[in-house]
Amino acid sequence: MEEKKEESKNKNVKKANLLDHNSIKHILDESVSDIVTSHGYKEDVRLSNLKLFLGAIIIVVALVAQFYNKKFPENRDFLIGCIALYPFLMFGFFDYGTYVVLNGVLQLILYTKEKNAILFTYPPEGSFTSTGLVVSSKLPRFSDEYTLTIDSADPKSISAGKSVQFTKSVTQWFTKDGVLVEGLFWKDVEALIKDYAKEEPKKKK
Repeated sequence: MEEKKEESKNKNVKKANLLDHNSIKHILDESVSDIVTSHGYKEDVRLSNLKLFLGAIIIVVALVAQFYNKKFPENRDFLIGCIALYPFLMFGFFDYGTYVVLNGVLQLILYTKEKNAILFTYPPEGSFTSTGLVVSSKLPRFSDEYTLTIDSADPKSISAGKSVQFTKSVTQWFTKDGVLVEGLFWKDVEALIKDYAKEEPKKKK
């Protein structure tokens, strides 16, 4: 019985390779998502689903172009069509006249919106706010400083809270063996969530 309890406990332990920057960030980001969603914020996966859908279409186009039953140069016109279609599928835009300008704008929007984001959420059910969260993180290479930021998914909304963040050394959350001390990390992340909640406009009584 004791062995089963110990085995179950070990399975739940989150362990990172302390020499691997990506391993550390992955463990922390995964934990952040768990903590935020445990506070009533349901994950908003619409953007991810859209990207997956468009990605699937792009793959289909690439496969058709690759295995088209005619060889170059006989399939030149077909290949040109696939190449021309690719960016429109990639960004979901079909206005040929202004493609060059708006394609650059769309790339910029996608880059700035998703640059460090690890989680998009809906607002909690029953809350006054009408906007969810954008949770972002940074852990620069060769640095132990982890920055976690919570922003409103719609900064222009009247119910949007002010951005809050913390920057702390990852060494205070991991043991020398790379095991995440979840209690300490949860405490810091929960404190940041509470700080954001304090910055949200309150409903007038």
